[in-house]
Amino acid sequence: MKVQVNIYQKKYDIIVIGAGHAGCEAALSSARMGCSVLLVAIDLDKVASMPCSPSIGGIAKGQLVKEIDALGGEMAKITDKTAIQYRTLNTKKGPAVHSSRTQNDKIRYHMAMKAVIEKQPNLDLKQAMIERLVIENNSIAGVEDNTGFGYPAKAVILAAGTFLSGLVHIGFNSFKSGRAGEFASYGLPEHLKQLGFQLGRLKTGTPPRLKKSSIDFCFSLFGYLNLFRLLFCTYFAVCFIT
Repeated sequence: MKVQVNIYQKKYDIIVIGAGHAGCEAALSSARMGCSVLLVAIDLDKVASMPCSPSIGGIAKGQLVKEIDALGGEMAKITDKTAIQYRTLNTKKGPAVHSSRTQNDKIRYHMAMKAVIEKQPNLDLKQAMIERLVIENNSIAGVEDNTGFGYPAKAVILAAGTFLSGLVHIGFNSFKSGRAGEFASYGLPEHLKQLGFQLGRLKTGTPPRLKKSSIDFCFSLFGYLNLFRLLFCTYFAVCFIT
């Protein structure tokens, strides 16, 4: 095992790697159960970031969010605080496939979730690039970052998402990145392979953006509910349907 030069004095019950939707919920739920928790993110300005599609809900994700909400999670609460448009999907079909979905202000969502995390007792938030799991006597003992600094813990939760061996494709060009312009994690997945884990890759896609000034909205429709919200709630946005 690689010898650590520096070790953080505080020993945590749980360390959560990654501060996306899953990491934030894992850290908050663990802290609220009385565990001492460290949440580690590559960039603290990207905690709970919503860069590609700033929406919450849909047939699959919407059900998960409601289950998390029923269990006392934070995602649905932050969604309601930062929503700029609400819609029910599949209303022309049966009620079994009806699903609520919001579009959210991604900057406000990030700020609101980060504020909840920073105020949560038993929960510390740190910026670091974790590259190794520390194993002692076949049990997890903590993590180590890319500077060799160690953080001891009894358990580790990996919620790194697509940042593990992150690769961005734009047309026929590819480059290493967590998201465009952000660091990817390559040391940690390599270490996981050394420990015997098999890693795969899941693809996410970002559709092309449309320039608003180039669209003739005379041929688009939007619901009366959206009109009501626009008249009385200035922070709501129109959702056009072509």
